[in-house]
Amino acid sequence: MRLLFVGDVVGNSGCELLQKQLYRIKQDNSIDITVVNGENSAQGNGITPASAQTLFSMGVDVITTGNHCFKRKEIMEIFDTNDYLLRPANFPEGVEGNGVAIIDLCPYKIAVVNLIGTLYLEPVDNPFNVVDKILEDIDTPNIIVDFHAEATSEKKAMGFYLQKRVTAVLGTHTHVQTADETILAGHTAYITDVGMTGPELSVLGVDKDIVITKFKKRVPVKFSESTEKSFINAVIVEFDEKTGKALDISRIIIR
Repeated sequence: MRLLFVGDVVGNSGCELLQKQLYRIKQDNSIDITVVNGENSAQGNGITPASAQTLFSMGVDVITTGNHCFKRKEIMEIFDTNDYLLRPANFPEGVEGNGVAIIDLCPYKIAVVNLIGTLYLEPVDNPFNVVDKILEDIDTPNIIVDFHAEATSEKKAMGFYLQKRVTAVLGTHTHVQTADETILAGHTAYITDVGMTGPELSVLGVDKDIVITKFKKRVPVKFSESTEKSFINAVIVEFDEKTGKALDISRIIIR
C-alpha cells in the first residue's frame, strides 16, 4: 500500500497548486491514501471550513493540523463533526475534535495520529505519554503519525520512541523539507520534516521582505502570503498493510 503525505499547505496558492497536481501525483505513483497537513491552508493562516472542504474535494482522505488548528473560530464546530479533520491528540481533555482517524479500506485499516510537540510551542499534554495511550486502543498495525513540532531533537526522539510500533513518523511545522528520510529499525518510515506546499521563494510562505524587515528593525509587521510561485513538498511511504511495516520512503518536490 502507498501513502502520500503532503507537507503544510499554505494559503490559496498552496491549495491551488495542489488541486492542479494532486490527481496526477496519485495516478503516477499508485497512491492508495492521501494525508495533508492543512493547518495553514486558509488565506491569512489557520484553517477554515472552506479551505478544509477545498482539500477534501480534491481527494484528500485525512487532514492533520498543528498549533494553528484553532486560530480561526469558524472551524471549531467542524472538528466535532468531521472524523477526518484532526487536531493534535495531546491537547487537553475536553477540547473540540479528535486526534486520531481510522480509514477503513476493508479488510485493512489505517490509523492516522496527529500529535504536537511541546518544545518552543504551547505547553500541552506530553506527546510521548499520550501516544502510548493511543496505541493501546488502535487495532491495526498500519499507523501513520504526523508529529507537528518545532525542535529537531523532539522529532528525532519521537521517531526512535515509536520505531517498530508504528508505520511512519512524519514531521511537520517547520516548512523546510529535510533530507533525512529513512526506515528506522527496519520498520518505521521517518523524516524530520515533510516540508511545505506553498510559495517557494518566501520565508515559510510569508513575503520575504516583510520578514526581513521584522528581523532587521525589530518592529511589528503584518505578515502576508508571498506572491511567488508555489511548489509541493511531500513524501510517499510504501508499506505492507498486513504487518504495518514500512518498505520505502521517498521525498517529492514539484515546482
